[in-house]
Amino acid sequence: MTTHLNTQRRRLLQVLATTALGWTLADKYAAAQQAPVSTVRGPEVLRIGYQKSAVNLVIAKQQGWLEKRLPATRVTWLEFPGGPQLLEALSVGSLEFGLTGDSPPVFAQAAGKDLLYVGAEPPKPDSSAILVLGDSPIRNLAELKGKRVALQKGSSAHFLLVQAVEKAGLQWTDIQPVYLTPADARAAFERKSVDAWAIWDPFYAATELAIKPRVLATGRDLSSNNSFYLASRPFVHNHAQTLRVLLDEISRADRLAQEARKDAIKSIADFSGLDAGVVSLFLQRRPPSPVGLLSPATVAEQQRVADAFFKLGLIPKPVKVADIVWQPSAAQWASLAPR
Repeated sequence: MTTHLNTQRRRLLQVLATTALGWTLADKYAAAQQAPVSTVRGPEVLRIGYQKSAVNLVIAKQQGWLEKRLPATRVTWLEFPGGPQLLEALSVGSLEFGLTGDSPPVFAQAAGKDLLYVGAEPPKPDSSAILVLGDSPIRNLAELKGKRVALQKGSSAHFLLVQAVEKAGLQWTDIQPVYLTPADARAAFERKSVDAWAIWDPFYAATELAIKPRVLATGRDLSSNNSFYLASRPFVHNHAQTLRVLLDEISRADRLAQEARKDAIKSIADFSGLDAGVVSLFLQRRPPSPVGLLSPATVAEQQRVADAFFKLGLIPKPVKVADIVWQPSAAQWASLAPR
């Protein structure tokens, strides 16, 4: 009888503990949604560019946080297949703000585009990879010599491949880069029109689950795969307080992604049309990613990206990354916080 009672007691305690955990996560999710916020008078229109991989922006959009913080502003969200396309729109005045990987800003700056780095997320080296099909004879990076490799030109995958080629002891001219958007690259990859594919999440995760390719390399020891927020110069100069609101809300979205993962997966899947399993996989590879201003170390790392592209003649001139980095002082940054 005593043993039976002890067993019932243990089960009851387990149920209570599980219920308490569920309440805790639900409370965190609700708190993130309902946190009291002050409003700011922003510009009449704010156009934000994002990609499917822009977790924080997608969550902020789904929750409508920016619209609540900027009630006098019409916030418009525009999706792009890659960073190069997004920054082209930003440079011609079709956007005020957006997120890309490490390479697109380098190509944009080298082309004379007028934009500013305004924030960065922590490195995500596991979120990009060089893939081959499961039956491919290619077993290591050195065996890419003479092979056709698909990638989006000027994307984060471009720098990943540059680093992989160097690590393998090859020259850039030893491979045959095939410049394709992610959708076209996957089609070419599956029909074996290319031998390998350099790609980032969530396209990497979707392909991994669908056709189980082999991973030749990830960004580990090759590329930090940094993510950067960029803005038009007029927007930064005229609406710095709105920019502070943007960066604050992006970090708030990241907290929700970390503390209420199931809700974040559902939100992203519902919005993007991606399978929940794909979203779950690429979020597992993504570390906590609050946004911060660019540190000197991050600027130096981005300068190495720029130097590598110039060395190979992939950009027409050298660029100094620090020239287009928004660097408010601590006092200036604090003064932009809404009261």
